[in-house]
Amino acid sequence: MTFFKRIFAVVLLALGVLATQAPALAGPNDPLFVNLTSDEPHRAQMALVFGANQLKRGHPLTVFFNDRAVHVASKANAEKFGEQQKAIADLVAAGATMLVCPMCSKHYGVAEADFLPGLKFGNPELTGGALFNDNTKTLTW
Repeated sequence: MTFFKRIFAVVLLALGVLATQAPALAGPNDPLFVNLTSDEPHRAQMALVFGANQLKRGHPLTVFFNDRAVHVASKANAEKFGEQQKAIADLVAAGATMLVCPMCSKHYGVAEADFLPGLKFGNPELTGGALFNDNTKTLTW
């Protein structure tokens, strides 16, 4: 086989492999799971605004507050996270699911009663159900 035929065969093989790869496109109603780990105000706001924009476009939204993000959702931190807590309340009112990591809450000393209205403690069924729902896309901040 000549050099050019070998190159041509490799190119055809590569094109064949690429043609079988489906692009990662979101369907019009694919759910979005936002994994929020940060208590940095700007990062938290980015996650909440992005999620709100996708919810308005018809994508069911779940926000999972874990690690340090439990502070963002605590009423005790209303002064520091006022803008974020307004966004959380707006998302709850719009039908978003807001879950809190119970292990993280315990670790950081935030009691269940300290969380904003409409937030629920996650559990394997609830959190896993949202995360592993068919066609769910995930993002982390």
